[in-house]
Amino acid sequence: MLFLRRFYSKSGRISQILKTNKPGDSLAIQGWIKNVRRLKNNTFLDINDGSTSSRFQVVVPRTPENQHLAPGSVIAAVGEIQVAPNGSFELHANQVEMLAEGRLQEGYPFSPKQKHPPEYVREHLHLRSRVDFVAAQMRVRHKAQKALHDYMDEQDFVQINTPLLTTNDCEGAGEVFRVQPDSQDLLKQMNRPNIPMEQSYFDSKVFLSVSGQLHLEAMTYGLGKTYTLSPAFRAENSKSPLHLAEFYMFEAELGHLEELEKLARFIEQMLKSVTSRLLETSGEDLSFCQRNSNSNSDLHWLQVPWKIMSYDEALQVLQENKDNLKTPISLNEGFSKDQELFLVAHCGAPVFVVDWPAQQKPFYMKVSRTNPNRVHALDLLMPAVGELCGGSLRESDPAILKSHPQLPKDLEWYVDLRKYGGVPTGGFGMGFERYLQLVTGVKNIRDVIPFPRYPHSCKM
Repeated sequence: MLFLRRFYSKSGRISQILKTNKPGDSLAIQGWIKNVRRLKNNTFLDINDGSTSSRFQVVVPRTPENQHLAPGSVIAAVGEIQVAPNGSFELHANQVEMLAEGRLQEGYPFSPKQKHPPEYVREHLHLRSRVDFVAAQMRVRHKAQKALHDYMDEQDFVQINTPLLTTNDCEGAGEVFRVQPDSQDLLKQMNRPNIPMEQSYFDSKVFLSVSGQLHLEAMTYGLGKTYTLSPAFRAENSKSPLHLAEFYMFEAELGHLEELEKLARFIEQMLKSVTSRLLETSGEDLSFCQRNSNSNSDLHWLQVPWKIMSYDEALQVLQENKDNLKTPISLNEGFSKDQELFLVAHCGAPVFVVDWPAQQKPFYMKVSRTNPNRVHALDLLMPAVGELCGGSLRESDPAILKSHPQLPKDLEWYVDLRKYGGVPTGGFGMGFERYLQLVTGVKNIRDVIPFPRYPHSCKM
């Protein structure tokens, strides 16, 4: 962009211009033309550079040289900041340079003046960052990640990059993707005696991780407090607007933790703090997402204390109100989303359901010493999305853990952790995309992740 250096050295992103500049300032910007209005003497360009959901107006003289400016073109402009009649800042440009021709060529799927439904936008993943609604989602996603990392760093947690390739199924549900080389020649080269050909690379079955929890526990025994924000993979045949085959899990593990209520209060404080920060940094984008989702995402839960009730208490509430539920109650499985949302509405606040039946939960959760049919586990239920977090105290007794009927046979190392300087630990996991749905009001989880993967869909 040679002319920018030639005419003026000060340039900026629109998001910063709207915050820091004042009338009379000279500067340069660059961005995509979203809309063009031509009047008698001037042409008005709505410009966006991806930094904000707001469009910035650039005023250029209506001359033959500027007739080629069209929606979708990428321009650079130099001029002076002035105040428009509506009170907003605008740039009166004295130099405009075309950086790329307009996108409105044959085959381009998005019309600049049309609001496209999310289902249609999803069909064009490689282009959808140019849709204002998606761009706003990605900016919120970025700021939410930053807020999580900042908060955990302030709380003295150590971030761990947990492995994506693993030999264990942490949840024990069998919903794993198996990994092996695609090259048969490579497998033959690496094959060893008594090892099946398809296992030649690692000498065992290997899967994409469903959770980083077990690896976090191993690190926590030496570091005290750890967390990760990593991809997770679930092989389930679900087309639900709350599920993906590939998603991001925020997981945290706390050492020297013996009370489930302390874990619940940590989760509550973390979510309230992170969301408050997000409102400060991304309030405009959050509002934009809510408007475009036709959602009234009420964040009143930031201002109220959250409730804690036992599984037995929650079950009793549901049974007393079964005629108001859309789904039948099952004593062998967890609550349905309909039942989760009913409990939230009943409590008038987010609710931690604690002390679950042992047969409904994984092997690593701590068994109650007073009631072996219960484990010290929690599910956090929130408005709109239902379950947001699941967590527990971890079983700290190696003998109890080793005797658990669902303990996978290849997890001797996990039992060993308790033998060598073991301490009580507890932790939780939160689907990051589901959190984004909660705060933005976006109904379909496929619209809060850049490149969604779900059954029958793995594009790009």
